[in-house]
Amino acid sequence: MQGAVISGASLFVDPAAAAADPAQPDAHHGGPIGGGALNFTTDSAALHPDTVVSTACQFCNSNCRLKVGIRAGRVISVSGDPDDPVQAGNFCVKASMMPELAYSPLRLTTPLRRVSGAKGSKDSRFEPVSWDDALDLIADRLLRLRDSGQVKSIANRTTGRLPRGTGSLVARLFALLGSPNNTDVGPVCNDAGGDALATTFGLGNFTNGYGVDAATGREDLGAAKYLLFLGTNQAETHPVTFDYLLRSRAKTKAKLVVVDPRRTPTGAAADTWVAPKPHTDLALVLGMLQHIIARDLHDKAFVRRWVLGFAELRDHVKDYTPDWAAGVTGVPAATIRQLAEDYATAKPAAIFCNAGISHQLGAFDTYRVLTFLAAVTGNIGVPGGGCNFMHNTWPGDLRLPELTVATPPLEQALPVGPDYFAESILTGRPYPLKAVITEGNPLISSANTNKVREAFEKLDFYVYTGLFMEEAAYYADVILPVCSGLELDGVYMRRDDRAIRWQHAAVPRAGQCKPDWEIWIDLAHAFGRLDRKKPAGYWTDAFPQSWKDYSQLWAEFVEHTPAMGGMTQQRMDARAEPLRWPCPAPSHPGVSTLYLDHPSWYEAAAALGAPGKRFLTPSGNVEIFTPELDRKLAAAGHRALPVFYTHPEVTGANPTIAYEPGFVTNPVNPQAVTHKVRLGVPGSDAVHRDFPLMGMTGRPSVVHFASVTHWTPTGEQLNGIRLVQVHPDTARRFGIGDRDTVVVESPRGKVTGTALFWPAIRPDTIFVPNTFGPAQQVGDQFGDPRYEAVNGLVDDAFYDNLSGQQAYKCFACRISKA
Repeated sequence: MQGAVISGASLFVDPAAAAADPAQPDAHHGGPIGGGALNFTTDSAALHPDTVVSTACQFCNSNCRLKVGIRAGRVISVSGDPDDPVQAGNFCVKASMMPELAYSPLRLTTPLRRVSGAKGSKDSRFEPVSWDDALDLIADRLLRLRDSGQVKSIANRTTGRLPRGTGSLVARLFALLGSPNNTDVGPVCNDAGGDALATTFGLGNFTNGYGVDAATGREDLGAAKYLLFLGTNQAETHPVTFDYLLRSRAKTKAKLVVVDPRRTPTGAAADTWVAPKPHTDLALVLGMLQHIIARDLHDKAFVRRWVLGFAELRDHVKDYTPDWAAGVTGVPAATIRQLAEDYATAKPAAIFCNAGISHQLGAFDTYRVLTFLAAVTGNIGVPGGGCNFMHNTWPGDLRLPELTVATPPLEQALPVGPDYFAESILTGRPYPLKAVITEGNPLISSANTNKVREAFEKLDFYVYTGLFMEEAAYYADVILPVCSGLELDGVYMRRDDRAIRWQHAAVPRAGQCKPDWEIWIDLAHAFGRLDRKKPAGYWTDAFPQSWKDYSQLWAEFVEHTPAMGGMTQQRMDARAEPLRWPCPAPSHPGVSTLYLDHPSWYEAAAALGAPGKRFLTPSGNVEIFTPELDRKLAAAGHRALPVFYTHPEVTGANPTIAYEPGFVTNPVNPQAVTHKVRLGVPGSDAVHRDFPLMGMTGRPSVVHFASVTHWTPTGEQLNGIRLVQVHPDTARRFGIGDRDTVVVESPRGKVTGTALFWPAIRPDTIFVPNTFGPAQQVGDQFGDPRYEAVNGLVDDAFYDNLSGQQAYKCFACRISKA
């Protein structure tokens, strides 16, 4: 069905399979919704595209390559790329929703400024203004703060939806302005995994790649003999790469093990599904490590040559036995032993993690212990192995030419998490924020939504950039309309494995929308017009107008960013397959397996400033324990060898965490401060007298990613109801029937949803989908409720003080019939 009109009738389309069997016009890996459709479009004069544009689906981190058919200037077809052996022509249901964004009548299409109404009120009124007027208004407010000595009260938060490189422009403008508070979406996404990988191995990136490694001619992740998934529902969050793993597994007979408190479509495909209590993965992995070391199952040669701190690790885990772990996690000790033995003896074995680990109180320490698991078994730096932790940022900094002017000294940035913007606005600690720009929607994404709402009501000046009048837009003083993914030239990255490609704009920009990088360049020129203390060139020379052509901006990144010398537009544009970073020269094939003992890796390592090193740590080895690392982490209350602790709202009165007053420099993110913690303090079960269950949040289904998919008719048609997954026995205990309207309540607040009986979830746990919000009006046509954000249930007082990661994966709660 390649090149056909896609209507959203299926969750997963395989055009290659459909074309191979004309009697079966649609092949659905994820199961049909409403059946297939006959394809008589190929030879239709009206429906044959004038041109096919190579672009990308940009709803989620998979960033699948799309072939978009254009006829009479409009999108008439969306198909995958069969020439990419990993994608194999596939994409999920979200790809067909990309044109719905581009053509939505609800799009913001002109800059707006607030005219009247209380911040946050649906009665807020805005009027259209020109781009120059909007940017002058912003520049004037920020310059007045700078000139009054309050420059650090200005902050920006980027998001994963940004075109690549925008963050570098934001950082450049903030450096010229003198504010340290240029932040990213990491605390609500996946920073902890990257932080842990960088600490242990030297780079904070997904370690292995999908497909054939061009440097060696060998399969990488497709060669795995054991696939250990913890806290990742890849079938719904990264369906194209998961399908690739399943195709490879059919050949290798690899064992697939999924660790998740509920059975997801990923778990349904597994050989073994393991259901621990939420927020107890750290105990599970410590128990596995202890068993591997006690039974002498580690890779002695690799440990002897490449690992620092094995002896200290062996002593540290001796009491973290599988029997101990069973008491914490609820997983039988025999199961933990079997997991440990199977993982240690399978060669190679790959670990995969995503937000299910990142969104835990001990995210950094849990990820660190997972890196130990890979290291002691020799499953790092090998094809088919590795620590494949999803991370939210571009691999490596995208660098621009050095500034030619002296910039103001930067004071200490705000703490990294959980949403310290709200804390700073409401309390003035450690200092107050006065002006904030966001490229995301903090009224949906941040923990303790009610607190965030109160903060943005009181914020002096707020700029929202986005596609729609989302919840956050009603708090804005200025609203800036941005382009959707089909309206952009640029690069995009399959986040899983650093795989990067070029994309072309498929449709014209909607109204007066601009891509984000242009907005920041134009904002710099507004500073140049209005600044009375600096000459105009201070701003404009740093942001040439030529960079508004993304091809020229990308060429600057390639020229100035180490290990990217081979990633030119021309090279990427000519390839069906992506090119993986690092790729230091035009002749270099790109790196699939980080830390592979191979000349291609050592060439990349040299370009990254580490000539001769296999691992890019200070020692050049895997660093499980060193005295220097131990002292560094101790400054914030952690140690190189993590102790067990968990969220205080996990049942069982487990060891937990306490935060000390005052701030210390964050050893993982030294540009910011953080609270020092005490780990392993005694916990209490008192909260569970009134709130006996544990709740988790997460993606509703493959249909949704973040909140923008809720602004498409297909998204709301397929999944516009918040379905709260609850075990039937638990539901009956609380007098709830299947599909009853229910109230889920935590000590912070309550939300509504619809009960969905799901026998494959722990009876002590419920799952409440996130990303729903009260401004999402598209669902009105289907009679969907306007839901409050689920993060109103989540306590922002408990978070990972190193990565800033917010703890969405456990909160004490109760459920009742509405």
